[in-house]
Amino acid sequence: LTYQLQFSILVVLHQVHVSRGDSIVNQSPSSKSVLPGESITITCKTSTSVYNMHFYRQQPGQAPQLLMYSTSRLFSGVPNRFSGRGSGTDYSFTISNVQTEDAGYYYCQQGFTFPHS
Repeated sequence: LTYQLQFSILVVLHQVHVSRGDSIVNQSPSSKSVLPGESITITCKTSTSVYNMHFYRQQPGQAPQLLMYSTSRLFSGVPNRFSGRGSGTDYSFTISNVQTEDAGYYYCQQGFTFPHS
């Protein structure tokens, strides 16, 4: 018999209100189970245009870890199977070739809103 390990990457719906224009960030999906080797894409939509998006993961008992900043730049030590893209109000974050250690809570955080005032 061959067993395939299934685990969950829990993507939490997270809304952020900020003082510049009261922009709101909505994430989807709210949760998703994937198998090792598969890919998952998290979408982040904002109510107003923002300059960029940052992506974090939080694992049980740990502080949130920055994975990507300025939408598509990998933080030091983060493997290149993580990628980000987007502009304006639509952003996405993809994990390719998912590994068991990727399980956790994922968050989008908007950069500052433009136009700059």
